[in-house]
Amino acid sequence: METTELAVRTGGEQRVVDLTAQVQDALDGWEAGDGLLSVFVPHATAGLAVLETGAGSDEDLLRALAQVLPSAGPQERGWRHAHGSPGHGRDHVLPALVSPSLVVPVLRGRPALGTWQSVCLVDTNVDNADRRVRLSFLPG
Repeated sequence: METTELAVRTGGEQRVVDLTAQVQDALDGWEAGDGLLSVFVPHATAGLAVLETGAGSDEDLLRALAQVLPSAGPQERGWRHAHGSPGHGRDHVLPALVSPSLVVPVLRGRPALGTWQSVCLVDTNVDNADRRVRLSFLPG
């Protein structure tokens, strides 16, 4: 198995970060053939998604998450997890909805994604600007 860790700086705002080019760079460096790529974010307040970026879907995802997991207003008093910025408790619920891991099939050294699909880090936590993402390739 080949493995590496990506350092991703998300800054102090909610973001969806496209990791597809970095995933491909890792596969190229390993001279990967066919197999499975595990992508894992070892953080309690971030997740991963496969979605279209650049056409508004990334912003739509953040808006939908804000509706499902509101961070401000009267609801913020309902979050029991209370440290960090106001409403930070919702960031700890995020990985239950946006998984911290995913597996992507790899064919001939390329992620077998659909035409408009990208591997993305989803980070709603404005308190932690530095993230790590673990890539592990299992040849098959």
